[in-house]
Amino acid sequence: MRKKMGLAAILAIVAALAALVLPAMASAASLSEVAAAVEEKASELNMTWVAVATALVFLMQAGFMFLEVGFSRQKNAGTGVAKIFVNLAICTLAWWAVGYGIAEGGGNDFFGTSGFFFHFDQSVAGEAVTGESALLMLYGLAFCAVSLAIVWGTTLERIKFGAYVVYAIVFGAVIYPLVAHAVWGGGLLSDINGKPVMDFAGSSVVHLTGAVGALSALLLLGPRKGKYDANGKPRVIPGHSMPLVGLGVIILWIGWFGFNGGSTFGTENVLFGEVMLNTQLAAAAGVIGASLAVYLKSRTLDVGMAGNGAIAGLVAITAPSGFVEYWAAPIIGLLAGLLVVFAVLAIDKLLDDPVGALSAHGLAGIWGTLSVGIFGSARLVSEGAGAGVWYSVVGDVPFSESLGQLGVQGLAILFTFVVVFTISIVTFGIIKATIGLRVSDEEEEAGLDISSHGMYGYPEQFIPQPEYSTGLPGTMSAGAGAAVPAPAQMTANDTL
Repeated sequence: MRKKMGLAAILAIVAALAALVLPAMASAASLSEVAAAVEEKASELNMTWVAVATALVFLMQAGFMFLEVGFSRQKNAGTGVAKIFVNLAICTLAWWAVGYGIAEGGGNDFFGTSGFFFHFDQSVAGEAVTGESALLMLYGLAFCAVSLAIVWGTTLERIKFGAYVVYAIVFGAVIYPLVAHAVWGGGLLSDINGKPVMDFAGSSVVHLTGAVGALSALLLLGPRKGKYDANGKPRVIPGHSMPLVGLGVIILWIGWFGFNGGSTFGTENVLFGEVMLNTQLAAAAGVIGASLAVYLKSRTLDVGMAGNGAIAGLVAITAPSGFVEYWAAPIIGLLAGLLVVFAVLAIDKLLDDPVGALSAHGLAGIWGTLSVGIFGSARLVSEGAGAGVWYSVVGDVPFSESLGQLGVQGLAILFTFVVVFTISIVTFGIIKATIGLRVSDEEEEAGLDISSHGMYGYPEQFIPQPEYSTGLPGTMSAGAGAAVPAPAQMTANDTL
């Protein structure tokens, strides 16, 4: 009986312990499942934001198209549309096949060695390809395409269409990926004596790269016919549509929220909100700075200069957007707006840059990269990086630390210029020596729409009304039911 009573007591104790422990274990298991589910949903939310940002950055292609079409004369309006289509298509395939692997595929200080012909069942920099990595690869492509689009603003109205094709392959596969790898892919500029180059969304990686490519093309291409008189004085060749220019700027402005905000790659702490506010403040200040500068210079409020002020402010804030406090953003944008006006006027005396890309993307990109080393906040800078020089002047950050970071930012500018210019000038030199870089004088006079594409962007302006609406034999479609005289039948009057 005592044995039975002892066994019963033991069983009762075990049952009591089980009643206490099992629910706790079940509760712990439940909490673990909840934590895993929350983590999964957080990742999905982060990637949803990156997907939205990717769409906004791709929208910028429309902004570049309208901007360049507006700054062109009517006889060259249509070719800008074709250029955007073809360049985006070529850049996509070049990035997928080679460029992404060089930019993000691990490797060494100079280039990545995995991720080529991006696909599932593949390891990129030691990690298996997933849907998340596919989305991040697509986001990188959008950046590469923006950088390439910058190149062509300087070449409007006189470059051969074949040059777009060849350079787009080299740019998407080699030039942009090398710079991106150096800064963002764990390459040479990601650790310089313990300090990383800080370029949050690409003032140097994207914008300076595009501008340097544009400079190399322009040096070999030369100015448009009639741009400079016999004494070398520049003449104004106005674009045909300021409303299109304005529309292009607004689209680019909206796309920049994805460009900068999406570079947080997530929604944690809503940092993208801070980045987007900095973006808006700098863009607004850029417009004001450029408007003030051009008014003081000419006593007019030039529409194109105001637009370039917005672009310059946006370019300048791209590098520091995630690293500076709100008060610094308007200062960065305002100085960029002032800079772009005087730079455009100075460069125009020597080089024919119809859209001001060398100033708005090149010089403003340099200023934006350096501004991180001046205004970078200790609260926001990358791990291992130094705060800006401003905080040494008014705070307790050692000058050795802040000036060191400013020097690192300067090295990024030098590296980008040397790499991009060297490869670009060689590429354009080969193009010029083989297929040719510039259209003939006759083709330039007629306009690239008809000479390169066999159609007009604005057919009503160039085709006699009786011929335009009849669809007689010997004509070819201009789209939307219009008809254009076949090239062999055109007269001098048809190409005015």
